[in-house]
Amino acid sequence: MANSITILSNNTHDGDSTVQTVTGSKYKGDGYYGRSDGFHTVQYNLTGFIGTINVQATLAVDPTDADWFTVYTQAYPVVNNQGTTKSNLTNFTGNYVWVRANISNWTDGTVNSVQLNH
Repeated sequence: MANSITILSNNTHDGDSTVQTVTGSKYKGDGYYGRSDGFHTVQYNLTGFIGTINVQATLAVDPTDADWFTVYTQAYPVVNNQGTTKSNLTNFTGNYVWVRANISNWTDGTVNSVQLNH
């Protein structure tokens, strides 16, 4: 049975070009349920976004900040004096217990949502 959940919802940059970082809460990954395939899909939806989208995971049951590592990263720089507006899907495999979204080097735009499917 597949699970689908929003792991990060509407976040809009303050619009002042300062660098911001947002880290979402932890959500159950395949390893939490003991599934053997470890297949995860993340979809993120951006509007005028300038920054980096990271998907982080951990194998720890009760993770600390040091237990998280990045399994996917995609940077969206300024192109033609504007940010990126798009929806994107990515897949990654691992029996991760927890998964979360992280926005880094963020200077403009909106992350409308990040969805996790596994």
